[in-house]
Amino acid sequence: MSMINKVPASAGAQWLLDGLAALKRAPLQLGALGALWALLSLLVAQVMALATVPGLFLQLLLGLASPVLFAGMVGAARKVAGAQPVVPGDLFGGFRSGRISSLVATLLPQVLLAIAAGLLLMALLGTEGVQKLQEVIGHLEQQAASGGEPDPAMVAQLPAGRLLLWLLLLIAGGLVASLLVFVAVPDVLFGQRRGMEAMFNSLRACLHNLPAVVVFYLLLVIVLVPLLIVVQLLGLAVAMVAGQLLGILLTNVLLMGVMLPLLAGCVTSAWSQLLGQPGAVAPAEPLPPPSTFAA
Repeated sequence: MSMINKVPASAGAQWLLDGLAALKRAPLQLGALGALWALLSLLVAQVMALATVPGLFLQLLLGLASPVLFAGMVGAARKVAGAQPVVPGDLFGGFRSGRISSLVATLLPQVLLAIAAGLLLMALLGTEGVQKLQEVIGHLEQQAASGGEPDPAMVAQLPAGRLLLWLLLLIAGGLVASLLVFVAVPDVLFGQRRGMEAMFNSLRACLHNLPAVVVFYLLLVIVLVPLLIVVQLLGLAVAMVAGQLLGILLTNVLLMGVMLPLLAGCVTSAWSQLLGQPGAVAPAEPLPPPSTFAA
């Protein structure tokens, strides 16, 4: 069983500061990795718009690859902390780590949460209730697109109490899922753990240091909300001048170019304090032989 370090609540602020420091040290190099990921996502979206079936297949592959790509971001953030150069190919470093299956396994909490959310909604509302909810959502989307006013009577027919209960349970499940994967990716990469072991380590470490995790998430929201607003406004301005496509492109590139490196730096710092050696900047992780395939 892994040794879990106890850290003060202020450590949550330090994780965020370390993430910001890594981004400040190499903004272009780390930002390029996030921008490259954004371009891959937009390319898949364009393929899906042109050909639905191949696009859905590519979307599934990209979704499965997301923790592996994030592992590349985490590895790049660690290289920056160790004063090593970062190149665009580092985004795909997770594919060379020999830990692909363990990294993909970190998607399991999200998949289980999605399945549980669907089953719970069906149990609370029933088949007719779910159909009614879909009708109301479709009505709201239609009215929003046309600029019309939604029908209050249609919305009032929904079981507000059960929907609120479902939403609260979904939020609770989302919080548990986030704790399971909080430092799971760096634990797979740097701690050489298997996927399930890394997720349970992450959950135990977060519960053992819950005040620090709460402080981190609160400060992260404070940092990200203004960023989201500014980037969205900038994207709208560009869309009005140069077209919607360029606006969407700029918005996604800026958001992922900043948020992903920031999060990678934060979780790398958190892993170092919670499950690694606090205060030590570890060198870049050695890559096992390509034939290694962790379960």
